[in-house]
Amino acid sequence: MTLRLGVDRSSPVPLYFQLAQQLEAAIERGALTPGSLLGNEIELAGRLGLSRPTVRQAIQSLVDKGLLVRRRGVGTQVVHSQVKRPLELSSLYDDLEAAGQRPQTRVLHNTLEPASAEVAAALGVGEGDEVHRVERLRLAHGEPMAYLTNHLPAGLLDLDTERLEATGLYRLMRGAGLTLHSARQSVGARAATAEEAEGLAEPAGAPLLTMRRTTFDDTGRAVEFGAHVYRASRYSFEFQLLVRP
Repeated sequence: MTLRLGVDRSSPVPLYFQLAQQLEAAIERGALTPGSLLGNEIELAGRLGLSRPTVRQAIQSLVDKGLLVRRRGVGTQVVHSQVKRPLELSSLYDDLEAAGQRPQTRVLHNTLEPASAEVAAALGVGEGDEVHRVERLRLAHGEPMAYLTNHLPAGLLDLDTERLEATGLYRLMRGAGLTLHSARQSVGARAATAEEAEGLAEPAGAPLLTMRRTTFDDTGRAVEFGAHVYRASRYSFEFQLLVRP
């Protein structure tokens, strides 16, 4: 595929950054599809009249973002674009599907257990009361994206493993007649444990995004408490900030 690329030499923006931005935009809009090969550095440098170090720096910046990968004997290849999730009351499954990322789910645990103090406080139940715990690995295009741990009040809905692997939790909740109205959420970051790194195909100690969310229905009842970790190399949260009048 021939891309229309160009740089503005009169701009104060570094040439490598201009090129990187154009390549990233092409990946995001699908002009460079996952698996496609990028022209080699000599070819790109010749087309744009840039030095090879400039082109190499642009490509490396996208490798660092997880958008490109260098494969020995193959060349520089496009991988799946980073998932940018808006901070709204939606599920990861729906967000991935909307982005054309083909979500898949592996259910790791699906069981009833006594509520810990933290879970009890989040769901408004007694410590030690029975709650449902679901742990899942969420993938996109077969690539691990996130570990999802959810606790729900016991008996809220049928949480069949086969159904959990076929669709998203929020879809199952809505299908059971629950109206998801609002949520309280916090976002953070930490290093991956050895177990998380292995499951998410990241090196030990890799940065992970974290999200903790308590979701409420239209009666104000807490219906779900989630504690999730996401690969920072493949995932980001987007905020819209408004000036207070």
